Amino acid sequence: DAENSELRRALSAFQLVFVGIGAIIGTGIFVLSGLAAAKNAGPAVTLSFVIAAIAAAFAALSYSEMASMIPVAGSAYTYAYATMGEFVAWTIGWDLILEYMVGAATVGVGWSGYFVKFFAVASGGKIQFAKSWTTPTLTWTENPASISYDEGHYFNVPGFVIIMLITIILVIGIRQSALFNLIVVSIKLLVILIFIFALAGFMYKPNYDPYIPPNTTGDWHFFGVPGIFAAATTVFFSYIGFDAVTTAALEAKNPQRDLPIGIIGSLTISTVLYLAFCTIMTGAAKYTDFLNSPTPASVAVEAVMQRTGKNFEWLNILVAIGAVCGLTSVLLINLLGQSRVFYAMAQDGLLPPMFAKVHPKFKTPWIATLTIGFITAVLSAILPVDLLGNMTSVGTLLAFFVVHLGVIVLRFTRPE
Repeated sequence: DAENSELRRALSAFQLVFVGIGAIIGTGIFVLSGLAAAKNAGPAVTLSFVIAAIAAAFAALSYSEMASMIPVAGSAYTYAYATMGEFVAWTIGWDLILEYMVGAATVGVGWSGYFVKFFAVASGGKIQFAKSWTTPTLTWTENPASISYDEGHYFNVPGFVIIMLITIILVIGIRQSALFNLIVVSIKLLVILIFIFALAGFMYKPNYDPYIPPNTTGDWHFFGVPGIFAAATTVFFSYIGFDAVTTAALEAKNPQRDLPIGIIGSLTISTVLYLAFCTIMTGAAKYTDFLNSPTPASVAVEAVMQRTGKNFEWLNILVAIGAVCGLTSVLLINLLGQSRVFYAMAQDGLLPPMFAKVHPKFKTPWIATLTIGFITAVLSAILPVDLLGNMTSVGTLLAFFVVHLGVIVLRFTRPE
């Protein structure tokens, strides 16, 4: 399959690293870092990121080994097919499709929020979008679990539109998609670095005291050492995405060499940036300030402005731009990943053959891409972010488990 692929081999190791970074750095750094600090670990959230990185590294090593041995599109689905047969592969294939779909829809809702915030901040509050067209149709209540129609919230238009635009870019071609990803990831990384260096001189030592807040509630996941591990389970979501590198195997120039570089390289760079970002963020503002805020970087900037009187409004605008770019790249890679799994399953006869059709001009699986993109856009428009977020991690953990198991199976069945 790898040799007879109709897809265009256009991705270098450098571009694959950016594919990985595009998928990894997004929701975790711009949303989850502050929530994990406020609810679980305090300033010690940096240790939580280290623990999560170690766990992700084990998964990354298994993915790297499988990618070098089986350099075919489809990620965990293909590895399951090659090592454990058709039924397991069919199950994990649908698991991956739903994981990427729900993940992309989640990010679409978040993208809409940052998009609205950017215009509000940049215009000084003059540009405001109607809430009825920027929030999902349905509302989710966790305790007791229920979903209901939110009267007055019609359709999340920005979330729907951005997903459809990225879907069209993916249909046009992998080279264009890679270039678009390179641009938005570069902007995202630049904004993160500017944030780190701009606030590095404004750290407030009392914000780090205590570094590990004591557990005073009796509930194990609120602060203390157990809270660090509880936060690690939350921020682990920040590292999922490196597996998307393997879905582009048939479009890599030298997959056996470049895929492991893309996986390990993107995970390493992302970890360093996460640690630096969290250190600056929790030093700029007290960890309790991040409670119930989906924009922790903005909270940190505003805390520095209040404490020092300096004008960092430009940084607030930059952070909003970085968040929009960051979430855009995550959307692109998630949509790329699920369309390639769809394509691989159709090639193996587990989905209708029309999903394996490659566009004669663009050399992309256009029917699979458009189908997946439209369904994801609709989910993003009508479902709330908390419901979508709760559905994402289970699929990821199952995929990781299958890849680990696949490596063990190959150790015994194909040791060479």
